[in-house]
Amino acid sequence: MKPIIKSVITLNLLFIIVLTACSQNPKTLSKMNSEVIPKGILTDTATFGEGCFWCTEAFFQRLKGVYKVISGYGGGHVENPSYEEVCDKKTGHVELCQIIYDPKQISYDELLEVFFKTHDPTSMNKQGNDEGPQYRSVIYYKSELEKTTALHYKTELDKAGAYPSPIVTGIEPFKNFYPAENYHQNYYNENQNQGYCRFVIQPKLEKFEKVFKNKLKKN
Repeated sequence: MKPIIKSVITLNLLFIIVLTACSQNPKTLSKMNSEVIPKGILTDTATFGEGCFWCTEAFFQRLKGVYKVISGYGGGHVENPSYEEVCDKKTGHVELCQIIYDPKQISYDELLEVFFKTHDPTSMNKQGNDEGPQYRSVIYYKSELEKTTALHYKTELDKAGAYPSPIVTGIEPFKNFYPAENYHQNYYNENQNQGYCRFVIQPKLEKFEKVFKNKLKKN
């Protein structure tokens, strides 16, 4: 069993972050977070859904080797959906984050470790108070290697009984991705005094930063 998978199993009972409601509609507009990618760096992109994308974005933004995280919608049949349309549960879309990273600094395996530790992968269409198909746990793969790696993780975690219930995370081929409205981008960083950020996201980030302190960017 890979060391990272062992780490997931060891810590999962201590660190399963349960996400709560993400139904607010703040008026604050924000620019997409982005670090300058140095010339010569070949990046890759991982696409994950694990509930509210405000929380997911905040976690992955803080990892060394991650240059950009974009919140958006994907997997459905409606082109360029709005937040309201996705919340209506008829588009087939999921709230997602695309993580643009340098595989020489952080591997896909390590991103999967973060993915499985920062939400409840045994909950179908529900994370905390967020309910509906748009909040389902899913990994969208773009290559056979990503597919094989994700399936291996899921299988090994289930074999080891890492969670009290079977993992229901979908592992599916990438279909499409539409960036969410500007006010959803870089949400926590630009709205830290907003109630949801202070009382929901911030406590989760504090736990996250303790568990992944060796993988965080330097301030």
